[in-house]
Amino acid sequence: MNEELAERRAALRRKSRPIHGHGAPDAAAELARVAAWCTEHDVRQDVYGAGAAIEGFESKLAALFGTEAARFMPSGTMAQGIAMRLWCRAGGHFGMHPTSHLELHEHRGYSHLLGLHATLVGPAERVMLAADLAAVAEPMSALIIELPTRENGGQLPTWEELVELCDLARDRGIKVHLDGARVWAAQAAYERPFDEIAALFDSVYISFYKGIGALPGALLLGPQAFVGEAALWQRRMGGNLYTLLPNVASAASRLDAQLTRFPVYRERALRLAAALSNVPGLRLLPDPPHVSMMHVVLGLDPRDALAARDRVAEETGLWLFGGARPRDLPGESFFELSVGEAVMTMSDDEVAAAFRSLLGQ
Repeated sequence: MNEELAERRAALRRKSRPIHGHGAPDAAAELARVAAWCTEHDVRQDVYGAGAAIEGFESKLAALFGTEAARFMPSGTMAQGIAMRLWCRAGGHFGMHPTSHLELHEHRGYSHLLGLHATLVGPAERVMLAADLAAVAEPMSALIIELPTRENGGQLPTWEELVELCDLARDRGIKVHLDGARVWAAQAAYERPFDEIAALFDSVYISFYKGIGALPGALLLGPQAFVGEAALWQRRMGGNLYTLLPNVASAASRLDAQLTRFPVYRERALRLAAALSNVPGLRLLPDPPHVSMMHVVLGLDPRDALAARDRVAEETGLWLFGGARPRDLPGESFFELSVGEAVMTMSDDEVAAAFRSLLGQ
C-alpha cells in the first residue's frame, strides 16, 4: 500500500464511527481519566509490585475468581509463559489449541525462551474437546484451554464439554490452565460465577484491555505457592517494573462497571448477528455467535473488501472493519467483529444496510 493511500485511509478512519469493540481509543482521555480517579481515591503508586493499590486489586480479583492469590503483570504473553514454565519445569511439555496465542503470535517464545515443547490438540476450526485430548499419546504436564477460542470466531464449548475436558486432563495428571483473555465474554455466555469457572482450572490468566478497555495489563491467578514463584519469574523476565500504577489504576477504575456490560454485549451481538445473517454475500462464524464476538466472512477478496470499506465509510460515516484477511476459498475475506460500546448507539438496520452497500447491493 502506497503512502498516500495509507494516509487517506487513516484520515477516513479518524472521522468515521467504528462498529468494533469500544471504538477508537483516546490516549489522552484515558490518562486524564486515570489521573482523576487516582486523585479521587488518593491512590499511591506501587514500588516493584508492592503497595496498597496493586495488592488490593490483586486480592479483589483473587476473591472474584476464588483463587488463593493473584499477580499483576504487564502482559499476557509473560503471564502465560510463566504459567507453562512453572507447571512444566525445564524441558517440559504442554498442550494447546492450534490457534493458541502462544502458537500463532508469540514467535514460539515458549520454546526459544523457556525451553518447552508443545503439542497442538484438536482441529483449528472448532473448540478443543475431551476426545481430542484422549487422542494425544504424548505425556503432558499442562494443558491450555482458551475461553472463548478467539481465532475461530469466539467459539465456546458447552459447559458439559468443558467439564469433561478438564476432568480428563486431571485424570491424566495434567495441570489445566485457563487462557482467559476474554473470559469476561465467556462468563456472560455460561451465566456462571467466575469462581465456578476458575474452579475447573489450576491457574488462570485474565486480561484488562480486551473487553474491559483498560490500558495493557494481565493477572495470573492460582495457588499461593504458584503465584509466589510466578512473581520470581516475573522479575527474571524483566516484568517487575518500578511501578505499574497507570495500568493497574486503569483496570481498577473500569472493572466494576464493565463487568455489568458483558451480558448486554452478548445480547447485542445476537441481535446484530440475526440482522447480518440476512445480508446476501455475508456469513458469520459461528452463527449464531457463542459470545460477544464473531467472524464476518465476505464474498470479496481482501483488496476489494478494503476498497468497499473505504467507499462505505465515505457514504455512511461507518467504519466497518480494519483489516480483511483472506479465507481458504478464492474471492473471500473475513474480519473479527467484537461487540462493545461502539455499536450500541447504532441500529441493526443501519449496520446491515452498510454491509449491503459494501457488498454492492
